[in-house]
Amino acid sequence: MGVIGIVMMMVIPVPTFLMDVLLVINISVALIILLIAMNTKEALDFSIFPALLLITTLFRLALNVSTTRNILVHAHAGEVVMTFGNWVAGGQVAIGFVVFLILVVVQFIVITKGSERVAEVAARFTLDAMPGKQMSIDADLNAGLINEQQARARRSKIEREADFYGSMDGASKFVKGDAIASIIILIINLLGGFIIGMTVKGMGFGEALQTYSILTIGDGLVSQIPALLISTAAGLIVTRAASEGNLAHDLSLQMMRYPHLLYVVAGTIALLGLFTPIGVVRTFPIAILIAFLGWKMQGAQSKQLQEQEQLVEEQQIEEVRSPESVVSLLQVDPIEFEFGYGLIPLADTQQGGDLLDRIIMIRRQCALELGLVVPVIRIRDNIQLRPNEYVIKLKGNQVARGDLLLNHYLAMSPGFEDESIIGIETTEPAFGLPALWIDEATKERAEMSGYTVVDPPSVVATHLTEIIKRHAHELLGRQEAKALVDNVREAYPALVDELIPSIMTVGDVQKVLAKLLKEKISIRDLVTIFETLADHGLYTKDPDILTEYARQALSRQITQQFSAGGGSMKVITVSPALEKRIAESVQQTEQGSYLAMDPVASQQICSRISEQVSRQIQSGHQPVVLASPTIRMYLRQLIERVMGDVPVLSYSELEPSVEVQSVGTVSL
Repeated sequence: MGVIGIVMMMVIPVPTFLMDVLLVINISVALIILLIAMNTKEALDFSIFPALLLITTLFRLALNVSTTRNILVHAHAGEVVMTFGNWVAGGQVAIGFVVFLILVVVQFIVITKGSERVAEVAARFTLDAMPGKQMSIDADLNAGLINEQQARARRSKIEREADFYGSMDGASKFVKGDAIASIIILIINLLGGFIIGMTVKGMGFGEALQTYSILTIGDGLVSQIPALLISTAAGLIVTRAASEGNLAHDLSLQMMRYPHLLYVVAGTIALLGLFTPIGVVRTFPIAILIAFLGWKMQGAQSKQLQEQEQLVEEQQIEEVRSPESVVSLLQVDPIEFEFGYGLIPLADTQQGGDLLDRIIMIRRQCALELGLVVPVIRIRDNIQLRPNEYVIKLKGNQVARGDLLLNHYLAMSPGFEDESIIGIETTEPAFGLPALWIDEATKERAEMSGYTVVDPPSVVATHLTEIIKRHAHELLGRQEAKALVDNVREAYPALVDELIPSIMTVGDVQKVLAKLLKEKISIRDLVTIFETLADHGLYTKDPDILTEYARQALSRQITQQFSAGGGSMKVITVSPALEKRIAESVQQTEQGSYLAMDPVASQQICSRISEQVSRQIQSGHQPVVLASPTIRMYLRQLIERVMGDVPVLSYSELEPSVEVQSVGTVSL
């Protein structure tokens, strides 16, 4: 009925009183639409807007036709039109025309053109993005992140967005046409009324010009002001990004986020009044008001920040009080580095500490040398420690400790002591070597004397690196092994699928990798290790035997690791009689094999090997024990508790090209 009534208004004359009521309704509806557009959170909250835009445009054009009829027939269009015309014109027709033309220019060129362009671009991008959004919904549904009902709701929203922006693209053309029609109706009212007034009404030239100019201006303003409001609403709708609040909330939250900038604006305005003819009377009140707003906003932000911090503290207290908070205490960090308060500058970047950067480099170094991804190292200060003391913990248990003197250097002698080098006697924490803490003045002289001089951060980094290498096998659990397996699977899926789980489990693989790391053999070449396990895992599940097969497959790597430059290797060999004695002491059980040797003989073997190792160290060579493949792992088990750092190799783990030189033989 409303739409039919709008159409009938274009044909049937409307009384002036009813015309006034309809014009006021038109302005009211335009204000309502504008305020609703400003308070929507997203465009779909006002999805009826395109149809409403068409109806209001039709209603406004019907009012234009009715007022034009009354202007031309009766030379009167009601009190609303006369009031707008007289009020804006102020008794001067030229001023009224200028104001009206400015409104038409703003409406047609700025708002209407901009809304039309934004609606067109929004529709295009919405349609182009539909396939990607649909695929994202399908991916979330397949991953189990959403259920079928949520997926259906999201698909429906995407379709509604596409329909809405497509409709807005078309509806914006009505706004543009309405602006053009308003200009044409203005010309018709002015010229037609002027001609009719002089020829039909018998008015004089001045009277006709005054009467019909006021009526034309009033009619134009009454129609253009609602059109301007609705065009602005259209622009707000199509430029509105989805957010958690309305326009006022977003405006206050985002534009008032930087109160200190208002001080800059206030100072600029004040300087403008001081150094220009504008004067301080006009600028200082505004500058003071802006500065006051900045001060109030800054105080509000500080209060809000305090409230947030208080809320976080209350939440933490509630979490501690809750029964579930005890569960978090069960978590144990793989590696912890604790230090006394005197060593805080090591970790404080503001004081020049680079400990965090060094730890990143340690993790990279371990990944390259061992093939192991070291877990995140927890760093914290501990007031229970001495000020210059630090502790390294593994899974909550202390494995190493040391002391540092900041503003000093650790100097290790080259084998002979220089009495002129005076310092505080200590022990180098990583390798247990005697050393001195020296000051800056003694550093240069110590370096010239052949001492190895390092700074405290380097001492910590070296110690931490050695601890990680020594306990690398403890850091490799099933979860870490699973991550390594998944990494190999990306490049070699056929190999991993054959090995796991048909031949071995992740736990079996983890045991082999841990045994390799325990003897400082890098597991970076996982492809070779997995190939070997796939070949021999069908015949045995004994991790010790599988480890021996893996070591033999890594012969080139092991040879380069322990040979001097890759060309020669000085080794300590085992006599045939001792190898036979060890082989005869091996006991086979269902759970595997183990070395069952009497304590006296075990002690004698360890003593003989220790003597040979000491000679090698004194001569400046790395001690390496070489044995036959059948007894290698049993000899290693025998000496690992007393000489865990001494590598034990077998003949099958060495490349044929390497030159082996026996510098000692172990025998009973």
